[in-house]
Amino acid sequence: MNKKVYIVDDDQSVISALKNLLSSEDYLIEAFTSPAEFMNLQSYSLPSCLIVDLNMPGFNGFEVASALNERGYSIPTIFLTGHGTIPVSVKAMKAGAFEFLTKPVLPDDLMNSVSDALSVSEKNAVQSQEKQTLTTRMHSLTPREKELMHLIIRGLLNKQIASEMEISEITAKVHKRRVLDKMKVRSVPELIRAAEKLGILHEN
Repeated sequence: MNKKVYIVDDDQSVISALKNLLSSEDYLIEAFTSPAEFMNLQSYSLPSCLIVDLNMPGFNGFEVASALNERGYSIPTIFLTGHGTIPVSVKAMKAGAFEFLTKPVLPDDLMNSVSDALSVSEKNAVQSQEKQTLTTRMHSLTPREKELMHLIIRGLLNKQIASEMEISEITAKVHKRRVLDKMKVRSVPELIRAAEKLGILHEN
């Protein structure tokens, strides 16, 4: 399977330099000068990695990475910046950065980071695809159903859910079944495992 490298940078000269550098490897490269254009893609290839500039108009690099994560994509992200301060690098790591590099980037540093990021993505491709599928299912829930899902995974019984949501126990059972159906799971334990994969099991 061909590995893809996404590049998002509003400076075309940076994109050209990165493309030239990466062309020595057998990577599929897709570049965008507009973060919004990148975020408008219907889906993203796996295995892949993302090289994104931190400082761009519209979406900055942090917002791009956050939006990807919200959609359920676990794509290793390499942040680039012309202003590499310690607070910014700490923020990048907290945002889930695979690597944080300061421009001008040393060729070996970039190539090694991309290679390592793609190896991680390839290793985690199955889990990443599963998380994305589960995220899509969760987004199909109404706000009320999401609230109920959180109550279910907290271990509340139908009677307790009904009390929390101020509905009848019968209505709680109906909504509970609908949540299980939309998440395509057959039981509460399966729903809890799905919540764990989504990283929401201990949110409440």
